[in-house]
Amino acid sequence: QVQLVESGGGLVQPGGSLRLSCAASGFTSDYYAIGWFRQAPGKEREGVSCISYSDGNTIYADSAKDRFIVSRDGAKNTVYLQMNNLKAEDTAVYYCATGPPILTLLPGNYHYWGQGTQVTVSS
Repeated sequence: QVQLVESGGGLVQPGGSLRLSCAASGFTSDYYAIGWFRQAPGKEREGVSCISYSDGNTIYADSAKDRFIVSRDGAKNTVYLQMNNLKAEDTAVYYCATGPPILTLLPGNYHYWGQGTQVTVSS
């Protein structure tokens, strides 16, 4: 059974950095995508970034370009989201999710979700 567990969230000041981790288990091949999403109170869930696990190709939402970096560690079966220059508007619960190896930020394309980790950007 596929399982995803996020970690690394917390409270950070504006301009600070956090690295989120998504530990994955239960996969039978490397042909899948891992997406990072976030949901702020009262807002819809939005895609932040996605990585194709087999070849490392990535895409980013405009809000994440130049600030966030998604990467993977095959030996640890873990995908990371390095978030730099964080802003108050980045405050949200962050989720990782997995689906077919298609680079997309559409939540409907993802079948398995983690429980989420809270990121709060505040002074």
